[in-house]
Amino acid sequence: MSILIILSSLLAFSALAVEPKRSFWDALKGLVSRFARPWLAAPTVTTEEGWTFVRCDNVRAFREWLSEDESGFPPSDGEEPSLGSHLLIELYGCEPRLLEQESSVGEAMREAAVKSEATVVATSFHEFQPYGVSGAVIIQESHYTIHTWPEHATPPSICFIAGVRCGFTEPSKCCRRGSSR
Repeated sequence: MSILIILSSLLAFSALAVEPKRSFWDALKGLVSRFARPWLAAPTVTTEEGWTFVRCDNVRAFREWLSEDESGFPPSDGEEPSLGSHLLIELYGCEPRLLEQESSVGEAMREAAVKSEATVVATSFHEFQPYGVSGAVIIQESHYTIHTWPEHATPPSICFIAGVRCGFTEPSKCCRRGSSR
């Protein structure tokens, strides 16, 4: 009985909300995929030869998974807890002129460290000619590093290594903001 109510509701919904060019089944498929996608694309965690790999193509699902445990890898039975986490962030479609400037890259990286509640010890950045920046923010807990390739509009090497006290949500937000200022 409840299935009939749901189907009749969906049919009524499709009559009101679906564009004439799309069929009911196309609309239903789109609706289901919109709500099902985060659960279908959850990260997979595998261990190969002592290395733990996390694979995920869905940013939202990865963020949710990562926020469940600050260290990123809750220990299993008989496993030693991790001393920290390593996060490699790849950003695409960045504003090339911002990736060329030591000031903008350094500011975004320092902001990421501060927002993650890390204890900044030192920073060092170098601007290459004709373009590109490499740098590091040394934190008491470990370090954050970056190398930019403005000619490709991407800094593929943003590396955050931090102890369990530092979170990763704020650094990734700062990097996204810094790459599009």
